[in-house]
Amino acid sequence: MTRREAREGDAGGDVPYGRGPRHNPPAGAPFGDVPAGASDFPVDPELEGDLGAELEFRGDVMEDELEAARAEAADWRDKAARAQADFENTRKRLEARHADEVARAGERIVLSVLPVLDDLDAAIDHAVGDGSDLVDGLDAVRRKLFGVLEREGCSAIDPFGEEFDPARHNAVQMRDDAEVADHTVVEVFQKGYEMHGRVLRPAMVVVSTGGPARE
Repeated sequence: MTRREAREGDAGGDVPYGRGPRHNPPAGAPFGDVPAGASDFPVDPELEGDLGAELEFRGDVMEDELEAARAEAADWRDKAARAQADFENTRKRLEARHADEVARAGERIVLSVLPVLDDLDAAIDHAVGDGSDLVDGLDAVRRKLFGVLEREGCSAIDPFGEEFDPARHNAVQMRDDAEVADHTVVEVFQKGYEMHGRVLRPAMVVVSTGGPARE
């Protein structure tokens, strides 16, 4: 027998692998034999316990990570709230500082004008004493000038007959007067002025003493 015959075999023998017609399994036939009840194989209790422990461990880890994320989010919210509060406080502080600077600038202007008012008051008093016709003109000028200051929030402190207030009055002299209540302003040497509740210049006054006590 030749080698070719040995390789091919005779017609009645087995067809070598890869030779002859292909025989496919019928449609729907299983690829291989699957043992009946394979899905009902018993599970190893030890393996099942290990799997349950692993799942429980992973669940605990995820829960811890979730709690940590929540805590971090709460911390960032708190930081954002504090930053917002700091911003609002800074804004209010700057606004208050700006308003105070504007008010003080106005006060400096008013203080520079007060000597002019003092001169007008002295001129009016002198003109009244002399019976001069200049009284009306001087008084009109003073009223116009003081009207400008009033529109800026300035007001005069003219406390004649009032109780002495050391925060708004400067006592330059004490005068005995048994008929006037004690610590009463009985004369105003120079008017004072205030602006928006702040005393720019206290009034220079004479205060009574020796009289009945105030009720």
